[in-house]
Amino acid sequence: MIQHLATSLSLAPSDPAFWLPLAFLSILFATVVAGTILDGFDIGVGCLSLVAPAALRPRMLSLLNPWRDANEFWLFLGLGVFALAFPYAWAEVMGQLSLPLLLLALGTLARSVCFEFRLRAPTEQQGWWQLGFALGSVSTAFAHGVLLAQVIINYDTSAGYGWFLVFMGFCAVAAYVLLGASWLLMRETGELRFRAVVWGRRAVRWFAAGAVAASVVLSLANPGVLLKWSEGAPRSGVLILWLAILLGFVVIEMNLQRLLNVSARSTALPFIITLAIFIAVLVGLGFSFFPFIVLDQITLWDAAADLGTLQIIWLLSLCALPFLALFSIWVYWRIFGLSRPPTPPDFKQ
Repeated sequence: MIQHLATSLSLAPSDPAFWLPLAFLSILFATVVAGTILDGFDIGVGCLSLVAPAALRPRMLSLLNPWRDANEFWLFLGLGVFALAFPYAWAEVMGQLSLPLLLLALGTLARSVCFEFRLRAPTEQQGWWQLGFALGSVSTAFAHGVLLAQVIINYDTSAGYGWFLVFMGFCAVAAYVLLGASWLLMRETGELRFRAVVWGRRAVRWFAAGAVAASVVLSLANPGVLLKWSEGAPRSGVLILWLAILLGFVVIEMNLQRLLNVSARSTALPFIITLAIFIAVLVGLGFSFFPFIVLDQITLWDAAADLGTLQIIWLLSLCALPFLALFSIWVYWRIFGLSRPPTPPDFKQ
C-alpha cells in the first residue's frame, strides 16, 4: 500500500516529501488517541459529578488532582501539530468546525477555571464551582461528539443531519461517562464503586449505539468509504474489528452486571476494555479516512507544509518526543489500580 501511494505521487517511499507527512500524521493520530483516553476519564468523572450525591463529589474530584494539569496538555499539542504540519487543511477544517470548537473551548475553559477555583474557594462556594466543572465537562464531551459527527458527514450542512449531530453528542457524553465510571470502580470501594457500576451500565449501551450509528452514517454518506470497507483484503479486517468492538461492549455489560452482585476488591477489566474500544473506534476512523485530511478533497500530502518546514519541525520533534513519552509514563502510570491513602509521616522521629 505504501509503495502504491508513493508511486501515485511520483515519489519514492524513502523521499522525505513522502514519509514526513506520514510521520506527522502518525504523531497527530497518537496525540488524538492519547488525549481521548487520558483526558477521557477526567471528562467522564466531571460529567458524573453532576448526578452524584453531594457527599461523594469531593472524593470524585480529589481523585483527579494528580492528572488535571497534564490532561489539558493533549488538546493544545494536537492543535499545534495540526497547525504546523498541515497548514493547508487548517482553514478548511477549522472553518467548518467553528461552532463545536467554540463549545469545546468554552467547556475546556470552564473545567480548568472551576476546578482550580473550587480548591481555593470557601466551603460554602465550592458547590457552585463543582457545578461549573460538571457543566464544562458535559459541554466538552458533547462538543467531541458533534466534532466527530461533522467529520463523519464530511461537513455536509444539508438538512437531515441535525439529528445525527445531536445524537452523536449525546452518545459521546455516554462514552466518556462509561470511561469515567469504569475508572472510578477500579479506583474506589464502597458506595462510590456501586454507583459507578450503575452509571456504567446505563452508559454502555448508548456508547454502543453511537459506535453503530457512526459506522452506518459514515458508510452511507461516503460511498468511497463503503467501497474501501467491502472490497479486497481490508474487508476481513474491518469485519474482525467491528466484531471485536461489539464483543467488547458485551463483555463490559456482563462484567458490570457481575459487579452488582459480587464484591470484588479491585477490577480493571471494564476500564481496560473501554480504553480498547476507544482506540479501536479511532483506528477504524483513521483507516476509513486515510490518506485524506478532508475526505475525497485534501490528502495529507496536499495539506502538508513545505519540505523545509517539515524537516525543521521533525528535528525538533525528535528532541521533544522522548521527553514527552517519559513525562506521560511518569504522570499516568498510577491511573490503574485501587486508590490508597498516603502514608502519614512519623512525627516521633
